Parts: sequence; C-alpha cells; structure tokens
Amino acid sequence: MNPKSLRDLRGPGRPAGGKPPKITFPCRYPLKVVGDAAEDFAATVCQVVSRHDPDFDASNLKVVASRNGRFQSVRLTIRATGEAQLQALFVELKATGRVHMVV
Repeated sequence: MNPKSLRDLRGPGRPAGGKPPKITFPCRYPLKVVGDAAEDFAATVCQVVSRHDPDFDASNLKVVASRNGRFQSVRLTIRATGEAQLQALFVELKATGRVHMVV
C-alpha cells in the first residue's frame, strides 16, 4: 500500500490560518483506526498503540465492522503526551500496511 494513499482526516478540520488547534498535553485523545477486516486487526492496532502509550488500556477498545464487513474500525483512547508522540504513532500505524485511515 502506498503511504500517500492513506488519509489523515484530522487535517481538513484545521482553521483557515493553517495552524492546528491548540491541544493541552497530556490529555485523553480519542482515535479511530480503519483497516481491512481481519481477526487480528484490533490486536495489531493495540500492539502499535501500546508502544506509544505504555499505560494504554485495551478494555475500552471498541471494534466496529463496516456495513458490508469489508472494513473494521478500532476506536480507542490514548493518553497523549505531545505532538511528537501522536505523529510517531500515526507513522507506525501507517507502516503496518493494514491501516487505511486514522481519524
């Protein structure tokens, strides 16, 4: 999968000035990770997220299948400590080759 084909949907919500909205770190940060449906997709996402948030609690994880069952979204919340952490997490999720979108 070409990394350029992946979309970061957080971008379009930015103000007209082009600067991202201010986030006060640390904070609880919700994520939705979308990829092809597979039995181990949620586990793969959890492994990556755990490397970036050692205190990640997978018990609040929610997996939702698409209407036709082709895709899955994994909804979770992490403890974000900074922009660098979020960027590294996003890059590693994309590098799995299984993630289509991170919202």
